[in-house]
Amino acid sequence: MGKKILFTLLLFFLFHASFSQKNKNDLMMGFLHGFGYEFKNKNYTFDNRFYKIHVDYVIKKTKRYTWELVVEPEINFGEHKLINPFFITSDDPDYIIKREYYSKTHNVNQYILNLGILIRKPISNTLSIFILGSTGPLISDAETERLAKGFALSNTLAVGIDLEINKFIFEIRPSFRHVSNAGLNSPNLGFNTTNIEFGFFYNL
Repeated sequence: MGKKILFTLLLFFLFHASFSQKNKNDLMMGFLHGFGYEFKNKNYTFDNRFYKIHVDYVIKKTKRYTWELVVEPEINFGEHKLINPFFITSDDPDYIIKREYYSKTHNVNQYILNLGILIRKPISNTLSIFILGSTGPLISDAETERLAKGFALSNTLAVGIDLEINKFIFEIRPSFRHVSNAGLNSPNLGFNTTNIEFGFFYNL
């Protein structure tokens, strides 16, 4: 775990250094915390909580909208449990062992680098709304009956609202997240979760 925390801190300082020479009025940095649940279904449960470092740089401004580049390293802590044991069919040579194993709750930790584009609509001098689409590589430390261990992709679509007070920004962001590995490994059914995120940023 120490190496993973060190890796996250290293990413944070690299992003800070890379953006520090930019126009400071166009740079925002901070943190997000969120949690979510899978779409309700009869086959499995997947609950997660996560933490993100947030780096946001304005790449284009128009009279009505602002386009921003978002980089968010993320640590995601999930809990998975198989609900429907018959989801694992008898065609699998180890189906009895897998049914028993995955029917117990297991931790699934994921380490993600989210890269996205945010489109912002100012409502007033202090209030704005936005839509954000992001994707990025993910490393999972555990296998489930739905997703192989190792490399995958995390795709997120979010909407949100920001309130700025004296350069401090408070954010609420509902989001939808899909995780799969693009067919590179099996299994690859992935996870779908709805999330709520809370952010605290500073406009440099």
